[in-house]
This record gives sequence, structure tokens and C-alpha cells, in this order.
Amino acid sequence: MTLFIRMIIILIMETNLAVDSTLLKYALQIGGLKAENETINLALEEFIKKRKAESIISAFNTVEYDENYNYKNF
Repeated sequence: MTLFIRMIIILIMETNLAVDSTLLKYALQIGGLKAENETINLALEEFIKKRKAESIISAFNTVEYDENYNYKNF
């Protein structure tokens, strides 16, 4: 992807959000980041990772295994 296209995507993606200022200040404080946008982006990344992990974990014990299967004889 060229730098020009990335710049266009960034310009398109900028938006105004109503963010709870108390939550943002606290996130800045515990996250150790200096910029609000970095903090929000990090929070979104962590949210996505957490939800993906939850969906993977929910799949545990949902697979039925063949009791007669012997992996040593494969």
C-alpha cells in the first residue's frame, strides 16, 4: 500500500467521538501513553484481542473426539 493511500485512509478514518473524559484520563494514566489517540487505539486493539480470545475459549469442549482414534498409529 502506498503512502498516499495510507494517508487517504487515515483522513477518512478520523472522526469525533464522545469519550468519557474520566475514563480516558485514567486509561492515559495506567497505559503510560502520552497521546489520547494512542490510548484509544491501544484500548481498541486490546478489546479486539480479548473478544477473539473469548470466542476461542468458548470453543473448548465443543469438539467430539473419536474414542478409538490412536494418534500413535497414525
